[in-house]
Amino acid sequence: MLEIYNSLTKQKEKFQSLSEKKNKKKLVTMYTCGPTVYDYVHIGNLRSFLVADLLRRVLEFEGYKVKQVMNITDVGHMTSDSESGEDKMEAAARREKKDPWQIAEFFTKAFFSDIKKINLEKAWKYPKATDHVKEMIKIIEKLIKNGYAYEANGSVYFDLSKFSGWGKLSGNKIEDLIAGARVEVLPEKKNPYDFALWIKNPSHVMQWNSPWGKGYPGWHIECSAMSMKYLGETIDIHTGGEDNKFPHHESEIAQSEGATGKQFVRFWLHVKHLLVDGEKMSKSKNNFYTLNQVLEKGFSPRAVRYLLLSTHYRDSLNFTFDGLNAAEKNLAKIDEAWTKLNSAVYKSDGGAELFRAAEKNLVDFEAALSDDLNISGALAALLNFIKEINTALTAGVSRDEVLIAKRTLLSMDGVLGFGLEILKEGKIPEKIKKLLVEREQARKIKDWKRADELRAEIEEFGYTVEDTAEGQKVKKRN
Repeated sequence: MLEIYNSLTKQKEKFQSLSEKKNKKKLVTMYTCGPTVYDYVHIGNLRSFLVADLLRRVLEFEGYKVKQVMNITDVGHMTSDSESGEDKMEAAARREKKDPWQIAEFFTKAFFSDIKKINLEKAWKYPKATDHVKEMIKIIEKLIKNGYAYEANGSVYFDLSKFSGWGKLSGNKIEDLIAGARVEVLPEKKNPYDFALWIKNPSHVMQWNSPWGKGYPGWHIECSAMSMKYLGETIDIHTGGEDNKFPHHESEIAQSEGATGKQFVRFWLHVKHLLVDGEKMSKSKNNFYTLNQVLEKGFSPRAVRYLLLSTHYRDSLNFTFDGLNAAEKNLAKIDEAWTKLNSAVYKSDGGAELFRAAEKNLVDFEAALSDDLNISGALAALLNFIKEINTALTAGVSRDEVLIAKRTLLSMDGVLGFGLEILKEGKIPEKIKKLLVEREQARKIKDWKRADELRAEIEEFGYTVEDTAEGQKVKKRN
């Protein structure tokens, strides 16, 4: 049975969906904090999305139907936690000399292109904030009626002093926040840390009519409106990066529960931040990467997926290009075993070792992922199975053994999403092409030592190189 570390209770809990408890239907409602489409998503964002994808695949592997919603934030996400900051969409529009709608359309398309490349399963819904302003206004009206919000000069704020559950996710206390306040305090607020539900700002390009005059929604109210519209007032799982825990997710809880009087989310899952070469990712440090920037260096989307999933989600992942090289090599081992299975010569008297290996490693694989998505254990089971496949193939295998081995590999890959079932024979990865170019240059200057080193590196990725009168010939090793 799947156990998940719940950020709300600060402990691992056995997972059972709400519908399972009520009517025994294995349905899971899951909300994933999606991108703010003011720029390309970076590899840290992708890690968070990939962990949500892994969780969904594990749930589906266990027989659940998952209704996943991932929002598109295209208005209201401020550049700081203060409501006096600038909307990220407007900042991007000014930078690109376009209007916010054009910015949103361009970067939304870029986001969908990125998640397709790294093989994310398609969510059930991808609602946009700008399409759900009416729903946001209705929730805000409920909050005012219930005494949790107040209007001030055309803006509406959530009154934190009225919500007793504030801080139950992040551990922050209102008195501590006020004592150490570093945000600009707006005079119209009752309390310094009251957050905006509706913002009046005549200079903002994106405006909607509301009972409090023209304005636009705050960032936090968007997710409450979209999750409740599509998944109900109480949802099973909410995922996101740890940087979203406060103030965003804490605010989601307050406004959702203030409006409905019901628990908003049963299980919260937060993904630890990503480092690059041991440092926090930053454009100023020149270690800030988008997916395409990594792919331009010759790495495959599969290797990016492998590396971003390879560390447990509650641990910081250190992203390095050495790590990507290692990911490419592990994928090459998996691909090579798959290719060998497809071209195996059967022995009628093959042993039963591969049957036992398939059963044991699949049990270990499932057990690891059921333990709070223990990806290290799952990958260890997969790679151990690859070794046992190679040993069995050398000794000789029966047709039934090969079928079981292939079925087991596809089951594992269906959860990890490395794309084994769509592996295309004969397609040379960009990484190998770059190594071939470098090797050809070494041969031209008669640097035979370097040429041999590059040949060995290419072979580690599962390819062989032959030098002919027409030049280098490379092919996938059988």
